[in-house]
Amino acid sequence: MRIICIDYGAKRTGLAVTDPLKIIATPLTTIESKELIPFLQQYFAKEAVELILIGMPLNLDDSPTHGTPLVVAAIKQLEKNFPAIPIKTVDERYSSKLASQAMVQMGMKKKDRQVKGNIDQIAATMLLQEYMNSSAW
Repeated sequence: MRIICIDYGAKRTGLAVTDPLKIIATPLTTIESKELIPFLQQYFAKEAVELILIGMPLNLDDSPTHGTPLVVAAIKQLEKNFPAIPIKTVDERYSSKLASQAMVQMGMKKKDRQVKGNIDQIAATMLLQEYMNSSAW
């Protein structure tokens, strides 16, 4: 079974998944946020997923950001549509900035780094890999 990670945004959502043995996280795709539930319904019909991780945007002082209510609403939709799959939040502070830096370090061309969907996928992948590297699971 896999773990899926969601980097939810107002317009776009980046997705990453583990391999079935949960050794490595890989980018899955970037979709329009309004398509998240239909996309996951199709994905879950093909792949066994044991956990949904979703990045929770917070300020440095742990207060909510402008994006926090969007993520809270998305979590409610996930719980409603996929009640059998547990959902955990992960701290996503700096995830987009770290994803941008990682793309530079990987040698991605500037044109590819400017595709915002790439940042979303890589941010989700980094959140998932960090979770797997922690003792949280």
